[in-house]
Amino acid sequence: MRLNILVVDDSGVMRKMVLRALTESGLDLGTVFEAANGREGLAVIEREKLDVVLLDIHMPVMTGEELFRLLRSSPKTKTLPVVFISSESSSARIETLMEMGAGFIHKPWTAEDFRAQILAVTGAVRE
Repeated sequence: MRLNILVVDDSGVMRKMVLRALTESGLDLGTVFEAANGREGLAVIEREKLDVVLLDIHMPVMTGEELFRLLRSSPKTKTLPVVFISSESSSARIETLMEMGAGFIHKPWTAEDFRAQILAVTGAVRE
């Protein structure tokens, strides 16, 4: 199953690092889209067929958490798999997001972290 993925992070360098980790993960990648904040990410979500969204928490314009809560409140996107990628240190905040159905990858990461979390949230079978 080829995975169409959206990477939402305000740092272009971080998005490139995520793309590299995805490439090295061994996942069957389809199209990987990029957005610099939650509002841009929402526009991509509205026009593309995605299998998973990778979100930074702290971004300008619309944070990853705001976008995630918006996605969960809409019938069209409430089951869209989301994985947060962050250096967030608040265990309560991380726990709340995970209870809402998100996966979480803590910075720094490995390609295997991406593989494991994406497989977990999408329910994809290991190749």
